[in-house]
Amino acid sequence: MEARVGVAELLQAAEFVVDAHGNKKAVLLDYKVWEELLTLLEDWEDAEEMQRLREAGEEALPWEDAKAELRARGKDL
Repeated sequence: MEARVGVAELLQAAEFVVDAHGNKKAVLLDYKVWEELLTLLEDWEDAEEMQRLREAGEEALPWEDAKAELRARGKDL
């Protein structure tokens, strides 16, 4: 299994575009770094949603069970 990299480590790869006065105007990221940041953000969003559902007393299903249930209802995953 591939080791996950933290946000701080990913941001070390950022390159800045500056104007003639040295003011930062844009950030360049390697596409693989961008993809990893998106994955981290999606995981964070999912964790927040799970926490919200727990606090609301909602029942949570493991993903494999949820997929099986959706497939049983005719959804193609």
